[in-house]
Amino acid sequence: MSDRVAERVRQMKGSGIREFFDIAQHMEGAISLGVGEPDFVTPWGIREACIFSLEKGYTSYTSNWGLLELREALSDTIYKESGVYYEPEGELLITTGVSEAFDLSLRALLNPGDEVILHEPSYVSYKPCTIFAGGTPVCVATGVENEFKVRAEQIEERITERTKAVILSYPNNPTGATLNRKDLEEIADVANEHDLLVISDEVYGRLTYDGTHVCFSSLNGMRDRTILLNGFSKAYAMTGWRLGYAAGNKELIEAMMKIHQYVMLCAPITAQMAAMEALRCEDEVERMVSEYNRRRRLMVEGLRNIGLECFEPKGAFYTFPSIQNTGLTSEEFAKRLLLEEKVVVIPGSVFGACGEGFVRCSYAVSQYEIKEALERIGRFLDRHQVV
Repeated sequence: MSDRVAERVRQMKGSGIREFFDIAQHMEGAISLGVGEPDFVTPWGIREACIFSLEKGYTSYTSNWGLLELREALSDTIYKESGVYYEPEGELLITTGVSEAFDLSLRALLNPGDEVILHEPSYVSYKPCTIFAGGTPVCVATGVENEFKVRAEQIEERITERTKAVILSYPNNPTGATLNRKDLEEIADVANEHDLLVISDEVYGRLTYDGTHVCFSSLNGMRDRTILLNGFSKAYAMTGWRLGYAAGNKELIEAMMKIHQYVMLCAPITAQMAAMEALRCEDEVERMVSEYNRRRRLMVEGLRNIGLECFEPKGAFYTFPSIQNTGLTSEEFAKRLLLEEKVVVIPGSVFGACGEGFVRCSYAVSQYEIKEALERIGRFLDRHQVV
């Protein structure tokens, strides 16, 4: 690549998820368990709100902060669900997806060389975005033997004088792991003791099957040292609408908004109008979550039946089965499965080094597709002797 391109960009690998997604798009008969996107169409009431807003002529910019009415509705929703109150004016920022909110949070917090502790396996953008923001990612490995939970003592062991923040993402992509209240309280104690900020990505919070999701900022001392990230893509089946938000104390959120107003201006008004209706569609969310739960059990049982050990996910819509008994690396397994059986899974290695030996399978597809994919994976395993 040309020297004209920044070195940190030249050295960065492309997304391992998109590589497989792009191949599958042009492969007839392929079943994709690869991309984390609900197969549900956005519920009609939400789409209708968008259509009506267009008919009424809502096609302008909004405030850089986002529509005040949406921020007020979000403030009420967060308080109802977690008991944490955020001022609609100054403590809530509407963003173009949670991805933008995450990027803004890092750029607003980090000085060159600041260290950010993150647990792996984790979403593919966390480490690159930290580097793009001038920070240094410090990775903490989790494993199936501990249900892919990061422990407070693991975080504390990696703290140095350069540590600025901790990234938490539970329910987790790619593992489906969750943390209970006790786990989170222990991490909160570490953050308080060492004066650390926490970026808590809770976009899968509503997709919790075992136990109850705990909002990190609701814990003792965490409200003002946490940037809470969430959005509409997963729980409301609104991936293409690109709408997320960040909540936190005014100093942090205003810093994020300062960047947002220059690089993005505002999220699309049509998506914001639709989101206000989404917050009133609890029945639709519960219906989708119930269906994901059925698929979760079908996928886990099916993977185990064909010979793959599989941790039972507690949230999100992914399984993370071990393929270590095949003798293949996770990338070899994924590529050969795609070419031989036209099933897309994502190599665990793209989510961090400790993801090697696993693959991510999304169950945000129909039960028919899950059953067909399992049959194809079973054939693949039969042909390749298990070691």
